[in-house]
Amino acid sequence: MKNIKFTGSIPAIITPFKKNGGLDLEALKRLVKYQIDGGVDAIVACGSTGEAATLEDSEYVSVIKTVIEIASGKIPVIAGAGSNDTKKAIHFSLLAKKAGADGLLHVTPFYNKPTTSGLIAHYSAIAKVTKMPIILYNVPGRTGSNVLPAAILKIAKEVPEVIAVKEASGSINQMMEILKGGLTVLSGDDSLTLPLIAVGGHGCISVVCNEAPKLFSDMVHAGLDGNLEKARKFHYQLWELMNINFIESNPIPVKTALSMMGMIEESFRLPLTLMDEKNRPALQKILKDLKLI
Repeated sequence: MKNIKFTGSIPAIITPFKKNGGLDLEALKRLVKYQIDGGVDAIVACGSTGEAATLEDSEYVSVIKTVIEIASGKIPVIAGAGSNDTKKAIHFSLLAKKAGADGLLHVTPFYNKPTTSGLIAHYSAIAKVTKMPIILYNVPGRTGSNVLPAAILKIAKEVPEVIAVKEASGSINQMMEILKGGLTVLSGDDSLTLPLIAVGGHGCISVVCNEAPKLFSDMVHAGLDGNLEKARKFHYQLWELMNINFIESNPIPVKTALSMMGMIEESFRLPLTLMDEKNRPALQKILKDLKLI
């Protein structure tokens, strides 16, 4: 297993599509370069923000390879590979490994709500085959099941390849319980990144980083360096953008913003659709205020 620590500012990068629905790999290259120039510490490709559920296997591999092409030798690349079918999770993980990914992000199985023993068996099966570092992703709002700290720590103890958790429960108390157990904790909510860092957290797998990588990375790095006053300043600069990114289902607002910024075409795959017209003026104003457009 690669000896890598995943900490700091980590964008969950969007997947750009052309108007005809195909992948826009040139836009993806530009976006990855924008992230690296902004000072990010790693990149997650093909997560939920990257509309991974809509990608064919060949597209999934193309996205990961394209991100690695630009990021190689600079920052690690983590591939989202989650599924609620362990066999499929292993399949995606092996595709990511062959493509050259440095680590895997695995959401806890959704809809079928496994027990703790089922989760241990799931992650153990993935780890046994891939021998890659794994970030467990707890996001009750999408999976319908909140994996509690005791269970997360038990999984990490039983499966050493699970080296970190992306925590999107929205509960700082829950995150602190995991931190007490010694596991690396990354925020899954942009707006909770600084509060988490203040109590010992290690960074964030971020949406807002797509639009504002330098501001977000500056906030994370200042916080991790112990300069909370400086970090707080960046936090409140980004506050409105963090919030409006979730006025509709992610990644609708962030992709709309990147389109307004001239970085990608405004294109989604069903079941996601274009942003509601009534929400666009507020998003545009926030981007202008931040001098992103």
